[in-house]
Amino acid sequence: MRGAVRQRNRGYGASAGGAIFAAVNRPGCRPAEAAFVVGIAYAAMNVYWGLGGTWLLNTVGCPFPVDCNANGGRALLLVLAWGAAVLKAVASILPLLVLRVADRAGRWWSRPLRLMVWAEAGILTLYGLVLTTAELLATAGVIAIPAGADRTALTGHAYLWDPWFLVWGMLVTATLLRARPRPGAAGPPSLAAR
Repeated sequence: MRGAVRQRNRGYGASAGGAIFAAVNRPGCRPAEAAFVVGIAYAAMNVYWGLGGTWLLNTVGCPFPVDCNANGGRALLLVLAWGAAVLKAVASILPLLVLRVADRAGRWWSRPLRLMVWAEAGILTLYGLVLTTAELLATAGVIAIPAGADRTALTGHAYLWDPWFLVWGMLVTATLLRARPRPGAAGPPSLAAR
């Protein structure tokens, strides 16, 4: 049965979406699948806020030196929410593309794509790790919190938003490690077993 499923999935589908998502049936792709889900869920929050939703928005805080509830601040937040949604959606697809490219290692764009996804993994992991650590230390009282700081946003970032980046980055890193070529192997790199 399992061989039949693998054989059926070798066609990948004719569409670009079919080609991207066909990689999820490959061995070693669970981190890529999880990274996709985590990233798309994160992007969905930005879409929700971009459509005017307010749930959990107070846990993000206002990153601008303007009143975020005023017209100018609100417009700036909408632009930021939609921009972040697009960026996170694209970043969510990249680990799946790396798996797809692992089958076609000779393509000119395989190396730049892998480098871009390594940069994504590094940025997400380091950003999440550094900020989560600092915010957890601040909420624990080890680091002094300025008097005017938004404690709700600090708590939201310490326990939700920045650990989310950390988990996403670790999943992207795991994808890259599992999809890397074996030293001395001929042909396309093999993927580690699930």
